[in-house]
Amino acid sequence: MMVAADDVRAVALGLPRAYEQFIAGRAKLKVKQLVFCSFSRDETSMGFGFPREERESLIESDPQTYFWPRPSDLRYQWVCAHLHRLDPQLMTELVTDAWRMCVPAMLHDLPDLPAPAAALWHALDCGDWATARSLTHPRIQVTSGRESLTGRTALLDRVRECGALKPPTQVEVRDGRLYRWMR
Repeated sequence: MMVAADDVRAVALGLPRAYEQFIAGRAKLKVKQLVFCSFSRDETSMGFGFPREERESLIESDPQTYFWPRPSDLRYQWVCAHLHRLDPQLMTELVTDAWRMCVPAMLHDLPDLPAPAAALWHALDCGDWATARSLTHPRIQVTSGRESLTGRTALLDRVRECGALKPPTQVEVRDGRLYRWMR
C-alpha cells in the first residue's frame, strides 16, 4: 500500500502539540518552531527529522526510497524519502520518531498508549475543554505523583486552575474514553 501526503498529515497531526504551517508554498509539520516533517511542493516526497549520525546508513540501506536533503539542509538532522516507497507502518514510525526529536521526553510515550490517551492529553494541554470532556470517562481516576483525582469535573477543574498534568505512563480505557490515568 502506497503512502500519500494526507496519510502523513493524519499521523503527524494526531500527535500532541503538532500543527501544520505553509511556508513558501510548502507544508511543514511543526512542534512550536521546530519542523519535524515537510513535503516537497508536489507532495510526492517528505523530509523528516532523523539522527545525523544514522543518515548515511539509512540512505545506503534503500537508495530508491531515501535520499539526502538539499545541501543547505545538510547541517540539520534531516533526511528525505519518496512517499510512494513507504508503507503505512514505516511512515508512522518515521514521522513519530521525528516528532519525538522535537518534544520533551515526558511526551515520548504518548503515541504508544491506547487511544484516546494522546488526544486527551493534547486537548487538556491546549485548553480544548469540549474535546477533553468527550474523551474522558465521567468517573475517571487520575493518579499523578502524590496527586489523586476522581471524576471528569475534578480533572477539568484542576487543569483549568493549575495547568496540564504530566502525561500518563499507563492508562485504562472504557467505552472508548479514558477511565484511568496513572503516572
